[in-house]
Amino acid sequence: MILSMTGYGKAVVTFQDKKINVEVKSLNSKSLDLSTRIAPLYREKEMEIRQMIANALLRGKVDFSIWIEKDAATDATPINAALVENYYQQIKAIAAQTGIPEPQDWFYTLLRMPDVTARIDSEVLTDEEWNTAHRAIEEALGQLVEFRRQEGAALQRKFTEKLDNIAALLVDIEPYEKSRVEKIRARIVEGLTSIPEVDYDKNRLEQELIYYIEKLDISEEKQRLANHLKYFRETMEESTSQGKKLGFIAQEMGREINTTGSKSNQAEMQNIVVRMKDELEQIKEQVLNAL
Repeated sequence: MILSMTGYGKAVVTFQDKKINVEVKSLNSKSLDLSTRIAPLYREKEMEIRQMIANALLRGKVDFSIWIEKDAATDATPINAALVENYYQQIKAIAAQTGIPEPQDWFYTLLRMPDVTARIDSEVLTDEEWNTAHRAIEEALGQLVEFRRQEGAALQRKFTEKLDNIAALLVDIEPYEKSRVEKIRARIVEGLTSIPEVDYDKNRLEQELIYYIEKLDISEEKQRLANHLKYFRETMEESTSQGKKLGFIAQEMGREINTTGSKSNQAEMQNIVVRMKDELEQIKEQVLNAL
């Protein structure tokens, strides 16, 4: 079954006073093009995170983010009470020694002293927290893969519709292909008989006509195109990543359609070939999104 390269997933989990947010989205790309934004606490796990993403998504332009939200009540910068007390005692002692008046607004003075409200960030990533974050990453990746699966199913329906259209057009060519032999013969004979002084060998004419018809024969092109259509359908059912393979098959289909067009010497056949090209072009556009 086809998977699309387009997808989105998000997960939010709670650990103690934190909300761990994970968001991941992907677009089409020839290879894995990964961009990450990782909260400082989890940066030591960056290689493991990248490996998880690579294993789950394989290919695509991927943007990954993990960040932490904390409760405002618990995230306030703490006041160093011991340091405030120390500054208070020092200022009182200096005032007593020098006779300088003590501050009128002690809190205003003390809270402006160095390091009184400085945050000391000594947070350490525990195994328990990482396991929680790991589950959030897996959940977000799982959502994205499911999104890709749904988009891939829509792609497969689109491809099937276009393949059916090309197969139907291939059948539509047959009546014109059979009738054009007689039309070509009649046109050549008419041209020759319109010149009275020209005498021609009918046997030699038939030989030349057969040679001419063989050069314009599209039986092989039709057979190869039919085989490519079948192979495209079979490839869509494979369980592995098929995007690049489908692209190669589409290229081969294009070659056969182009050759058929170059050998078509009837307006009706050429019109059918143009419609085939239009259907194939839509396949080529969408196959870029297939994983």
